[in-house]
Amino acid sequence: MSVFEHPEFDSHEHVAFFHDSATGLKAIIAIHNTNLGPSLGGCRMWPYLNSAEALTDVLRLSKGMTYKAAMANLQQGGGKSVIIGDPRQHKNEAFMQAMGRFVESFNGQYVTAEDSGITVADLQAVATQTQHVAGTHALYNVLGETPTGNPAPSTAYGVFVGLKQTVKHVLNSNLNGVKVAIQGMGHVGYRLAKQLHEEGAELYVADIFPEGLAKAEQEFGAKIVAPEDILSLPVDVIAPCAMGSAINDESLPDIRAKIIAGAANNQLAREELGQALHQRGICYAPDYVINAGGIIDIYHQKKSDSSDDALRAHIDQIGDTLSEVYQRAEEQSLATNIIANRIAEERFSK
Repeated sequence: MSVFEHPEFDSHEHVAFFHDSATGLKAIIAIHNTNLGPSLGGCRMWPYLNSAEALTDVLRLSKGMTYKAAMANLQQGGGKSVIIGDPRQHKNEAFMQAMGRFVESFNGQYVTAEDSGITVADLQAVATQTQHVAGTHALYNVLGETPTGNPAPSTAYGVFVGLKQTVKHVLNSNLNGVKVAIQGMGHVGYRLAKQLHEEGAELYVADIFPEGLAKAEQEFGAKIVAPEDILSLPVDVIAPCAMGSAINDESLPDIRAKIIAGAANNQLAREELGQALHQRGICYAPDYVINAGGIIDIYHQKKSDSSDDALRAHIDQIGDTLSEVYQRAEEQSLATNIIANRIAEERFSK
């Protein structure tokens, strides 16, 4: 099967494969759409089973970035890169420098940033080979942390804002006593848990790695759950904050929550599942709307005249955008992901 016949290919402008024999780097960059400006999207490193799985991920992720930028009112297009390999074993400075040369070959039409498996230090190595890197330094932070370039604090804050707004819309409630199951205790999931805990939410957490779970249990009183059970708990909210496709044909029948609102990209294994959620009375916060805090952060870090408050105010708009999506979805009796897609397409299509 060629890229053009791939089921996730959606008029992508540019898809490129790269192999560096000296370091072993195998990577793919996909640019989906640049109508609003040069594409921007993080670099993800993951031990994909094969190149076909990596291609599926990068095609879906790059498309999602186009929609995310449009819904966040940014003059940017959508792109993404993926590296095949275990980030805990297979990368070093030379490896990431090779990735930098790959990014440079796009002549500014793709700007890379941080995503799963990639650190600020990795991006700094990439930046020795190309100037088309975002997130290597920072001036602003919405959670009062020292700015490092990691957009996770802004992503987590945006998901918190969106989740809070969705709970208000669906349950007519604040977060005190609301039961939230968080799938993934990484940089974003942990920060989301902290904010929810401070608002009085009751937390359930799961991850394939134990480090974040122990902290969440100790600091937030979170209950640790097996990864295979987290989506089927009798809770109010499920917050997918790990890899994509958490909502699929196998997991859907077991979901008992009334709300799905999390940080993961491509939470629906296929678009049609949004309508299935709608028919079951489950409110889905479209992922690329609620998790846009990171891309908003990167935009503001490039502005010398921004501030913590300006960044926070921009991210706060995620709640208003979700309210518009929910209102239109109810008026038209359609799934929230369909409505969000239509709004985004109105903004980036020519």
